[in-house]
Amino acid sequence: MTRLLLLLLFVLAAAPAQAQDLLRANAPNDWLITNATVLTVTNGVQESADILVQDGKIAAVGSNLSAPEGIATYDASGQYVMPGIVDAHSHIAISSVNEATAPVTAQVGVGDVLDPFDVALYRALAGGVTTSHVMHGSANVIGGQNETIKHRYGVITPDALRLEGAPRTIKFALGENPTRVHGEGNEVVPQTRMGVEQVIRTTFHKAQRYMAAQAAYRNGERDAPPPHSERMDVIADILRGEVLVQCHSYRADEIYMLMEVFEDFGVTNYTFHHVNEGFKVAPELAAHNAGASIFSDWWAYKFEVYYSTAYNAAILTKNGVTTSINSDSPELNRHLYHEAAKAQHYGGLSDTQALSLITINPARQLGIADRVGSIEVGKDADLAIFNRHPLSIYAIAQRTYVDGVVRFDRQNDPDDMRLRVNPERPVETAYDWSDTGKRHGSCMQGTGLHATQRGLYLK
Repeated sequence: MTRLLLLLLFVLAAAPAQAQDLLRANAPNDWLITNATVLTVTNGVQESADILVQDGKIAAVGSNLSAPEGIATYDASGQYVMPGIVDAHSHIAISSVNEATAPVTAQVGVGDVLDPFDVALYRALAGGVTTSHVMHGSANVIGGQNETIKHRYGVITPDALRLEGAPRTIKFALGENPTRVHGEGNEVVPQTRMGVEQVIRTTFHKAQRYMAAQAAYRNGERDAPPPHSERMDVIADILRGEVLVQCHSYRADEIYMLMEVFEDFGVTNYTFHHVNEGFKVAPELAAHNAGASIFSDWWAYKFEVYYSTAYNAAILTKNGVTTSINSDSPELNRHLYHEAAKAQHYGGLSDTQALSLITINPARQLGIADRVGSIEVGKDADLAIFNRHPLSIYAIAQRTYVDGVVRFDRQNDPDDMRLRVNPERPVETAYDWSDTGKRHGSCMQGTGLHATQRGLYLK
């Protein structure tokens, strides 16, 4: 009996400590990482180098650095340190993806449905991903606002995930998704690709009139302001350059169409996503300073995605387009370094060019390159440590730091890292294409558009 009581006391004493470890509530954000091969991305490679982290920021990078008193040291001998990976297109850690009720839903935002308990955040950390651009779905021509988050897995409030100060972004979509959901499904414009363009032009014209009415009221030329419209406020901010457009797109003709529309309305800061036919208009994308966020070698999952090439990343890069590789997936995000390696294999990119596809380039597209995307003094200490060069197929992440806090530790983390356990619910599998049943279905969650072996259909 005595031994049983002692065991019970031990379990009760140990349980809070284990829970505390999962939350990382008191984890240090000061570190000295020593003897690593440091892949800075923007300033070359440093062999046998050290990185000093203080208050969650990179304080120094060099050789023979000393740890100030009280700072823990991690010996990374034989290992590689790269900047935390930035996923430019994700639907991770949100409970809803699409507000598919109208062709324009700029008034909604996925930042309102963040889920810090999503274990996919931790799984992405296991692949070195530290930042995700969480996007609204592609059911609408102009969809909802996106949210850029840090993978601070262990925090339990949605606000703690947000990357403070990150520019606002919004989702646009061209092609089959919005025409199927609205035109073919509900007989609402757009039913065709020309309808998609008209929705955008009409909405921008409405926003211009809204802005003019607001200005007239401020100048005393109107007795009352125009009726408040959250939707028009957001569209107006796009025209002012305060919201960055991130547009789902595939075909070259549609990409070129939207660049002309943006030119007509003075919109200058935008990135096309997927962009499978981007290689056809690479010089035009570069001339418009448009970004491209692509897949490495995925296509043919629907009709508009049949024309593509695994050389897309290399062609875009060598034409001067700021190019990134994204996951658009809750599973493949932890393999983004493999996707970068594929682009290098097919297109002959250098190590730095390949790593840029998943670090500094997506950071530039999201307007957060002053915070993340490279290993530089003053930037956030978002770091991923691999046992081999991260472009090697044999590379395995060992540790991932976010703001200097170890959020993934291959050697020391317990097997079950779920923060909230429902005993009646099965463990979510890593391989989960949500309700569509196939890859790339996450953009269409909640729309009633489902994928089967026979193709897409509306439920």
